Amino acid sequence: MFLEVSKAQYIGDYKIDLLFNNGESKTVDLSDKLNEKIFQPLKDKSYFQSFIIKYNTIEWSNGADFAPEFLYEIGQ
Repeated sequence: MFLEVSKAQYIGDYKIDLLFNNGESKTVDLSDKLNEKIFQPLKDKSYFQSFIIKYNTIEWSNGADFAPEFLYEIGQ
């Protein structure tokens, strides 16, 4: 089974609650994952909140995204 993000909700700072297609919910904190160039705009919290679910994961309008498997792995 391929892991997919089914729902995502911003909860504050750089944290997002995620529901995966396997029925599990996890909270991810991406505050220390924004160092690469493509993620720099996400340091603006208002921009960070503007993600959408696209192609089975969360994505921002600049094309930045994280693999659902990575989000699942770092989630708590």
